[in-house]
Amino acid sequence: MAKHSIAIVEDFNAVKGQKNKLKCISYFLTVPILNVLLKESFILKIKTTSFFDKITDSLKAKLPFVAYRHPEKDELKGHFQKNDNLHYISDFSESGFVFTPFDNAKPAVLFPLKGSATFKTNFSSAYTNFEEKNHQRSLSEASKEAHINLVKKGIDLLNTSDAKKVVLSRKEIIDCPDLNIVETFKRLLKNYTNAMVYVWFHPKVGLWLGATPETLLKVENDSFKTVSLAGTQTYQGSLDVVWQQKEKQEQQFVTDYIVEKLNDDITVSAPHTIKAGSLVHLCTDISGKLSQEFTLNRLIKLLHPTPAVCGLPMNEAKTFILGNEGYDRGFYTGFLGELNIDNSSNLFVNLRCMQVLQKQLAIYIGGGITIDSNPKKEWEETVAKSKVMLKVLN
Repeated sequence: MAKHSIAIVEDFNAVKGQKNKLKCISYFLTVPILNVLLKESFILKIKTTSFFDKITDSLKAKLPFVAYRHPEKDELKGHFQKNDNLHYISDFSESGFVFTPFDNAKPAVLFPLKGSATFKTNFSSAYTNFEEKNHQRSLSEASKEAHINLVKKGIDLLNTSDAKKVVLSRKEIIDCPDLNIVETFKRLLKNYTNAMVYVWFHPKVGLWLGATPETLLKVENDSFKTVSLAGTQTYQGSLDVVWQQKEKQEQQFVTDYIVEKLNDDITVSAPHTIKAGSLVHLCTDISGKLSQEFTLNRLIKLLHPTPAVCGLPMNEAKTFILGNEGYDRGFYTGFLGELNIDNSSNLFVNLRCMQVLQKQLAIYIGGGITIDSNPKKEWEETVAKSKVMLKVLN
């Protein structure tokens, strides 16, 4: 595993590109640490303003980077590649930050620790000063009708096959010619403290932002934890929520699938309600152990894509999605996060996200469909979920 040396630098901008300044701080860094700084991966703690400047500089230079904050944490971390090379995952033994598409037949992108500079800082909501806006937009009847018809087709699938659940989504395109990426990222950080908030960019792949509430997998040494998450309601000020049978059934499908797939010595909690931004979800915690036979690579292949983003059975649901949704999900409902860094991995399902296009944004939203689903309510649920991203736009 990669080992990092942490140096405290009060203002990175004051020393970058100035060799004499770098030599001055070399006495503090020491020669071994300085060698890491110059040749391989390193971590520098910098001022918050300098951290956001790094994002701006990388966007202008068209160099790959990811900046993110874990749920309920104050620390911001960023990995900034030194060139625009495109790296892919081979077997999840690599170390770095991974970004994986929904379609598990497509390659996962890696920002490797070696060859990247890692910075961290603390973030306070004091760095964001803006008024929240209720973005009123007119959703076309054609878009509404298309999604309702898609849900109806999904219900037909469930009625005529052995499939128990299929997760169906849509893409909403919004004109946004003057989007400020850094300010939007700050707004996500302020509004969604209990989510994995990120901005991810590679000039050969694209630019994404998100605030996802869902953990795919956490690994610490040889212990792992995952969750079964399904069901969505608007948060009404309390976690004392009444869940309908359709929501309970949907979440139990996910739990049963994960437990059956792992088929090992695992611990399963009782279902409970968690809050994610303005929404609440039904959640079950599942934990277990890795081994030489039961590797991280095998575990990820068993879990992704989960029933929470694909359906049951996975292959049948995935075939239906790819053949009927009418667009490429890309990295929406894939996963992202730290991979094999200091003996741990923290991976999150890429929900509540948007892709930055040329003067436009693509917001991705969806929901789980069971045989008891109401197509109109499923449409309304996607409208509610879209507000997570719309809330932070300039």
